[in-house]
Amino acid sequence: MTTTAQWVSGARPRTLPAAIAPVLAGTGAAVAEGGAVAWRAVVAAVVALALQVGVNYANDYSDGIRGTDDERVGPFRLVGSRAASPGAVRAAAFAAFGVACVAGLVLVVATGAWWLLAVGAVSVAAAWGYTGTSHPYGYAGLGELAVFVFFGLVAVTGTAYVQTESLPWLAVGAAVGVGALACTLLVANNLRDIPSDAVSGKRTLAVRLGDARTRLLYAGLLALAALVPLALAPARPGALLALLALPLAAAPVRVVRSGARGRDLIPVLAGTGRLQLAYGALLGLGLAL
Repeated sequence: MTTTAQWVSGARPRTLPAAIAPVLAGTGAAVAEGGAVAWRAVVAAVVALALQVGVNYANDYSDGIRGTDDERVGPFRLVGSRAASPGAVRAAAFAAFGVACVAGLVLVVATGAWWLLAVGAVSVAAAWGYTGTSHPYGYAGLGELAVFVFFGLVAVTGTAYVQTESLPWLAVGAAVGVGALACTLLVANNLRDIPSDAVSGKRTLAVRLGDARTRLLYAGLLALAALVPLALAPARPGALLALLALPLAAAPVRVVRSGARGRDLIPVLAGTGRLQLAYGALLGLGLAL
C-alpha cells in the first residue's frame, strides 16, 4: 500500500516553487496597479499548485508505463518504483487537474472573463500533453518552451489579470524573469537525466543540445532572470530587490559548472527551487513598493 510520504514525494515538492513564484510576482504587479485582491491571489495559487502537482503525477505515470523511469538516478517515482499502480497515479493526476479547474472556475465567475476557460483548458491540456499522449512534446524537446509560457507568461499575467481585470505591462516584464527561472528547474532535471533519456528515446532539449551546451543554457537563463529587474527598474526601482535573490544561484551554478553528473546534480534542483521562490517573492515585493 502506498504511504502518504510516498505520495508527497511523488508530487515532487521541490518543483512547487515554480507554481508559487509566478503568483507572488503577479500579485506584486497587481498591487502596483492598485488592484490587488487577496482572496483571488490565494485562489490563483491553488490553481498553480494543483497544475504543478497534476503535471508531476502525470509525468510519473507516463514515464513509468513507458519504462523511462526504470533506471532513474533522480528523486522517487511512484510508478517506476512500483510503489503505486499506474492507474492510481493517473487518477491522482486527474484529481489535481480537477482541483485546478474548480479553482479556476471560481476566478472566471468572479471576473466575468469567460475567455479564461479557454486558457485553463489549454493549460490542462499542456500539462497532460507534456508526457501523457502518444506523441508527448516533452519527448520532442519542447518542455522548456511550455514551462516558460505556462509557468511564466500565463501564470504571472493571469494572476495579475484576475485581480486587476487588466493586463499590467509590469506583469508581462516580470513574467519573463519568472519564466526563465522556471525553465532552469527543468533544464537542471533534464541535464541530470541525459544518459537515461537518450537511451529510452526521450529527446529532451538537454539530449538535443548535449551536456556542455545544456550547462550553458542553465547559466544563460539565470542571466536573463537577472536582467529583468534591471529593465523594470527605471519605472519601478523596487524591482531591484529581486537581485537580492541571486546569491542563492551561487551553489547551483557551481555544481553545474563543475561538470557534476547523475545524483550529484540532485542538489541543484533544491537550490534552484529556493532561488525561484526568493526571486518571485522579492520581485513581487519590489513591484508592490
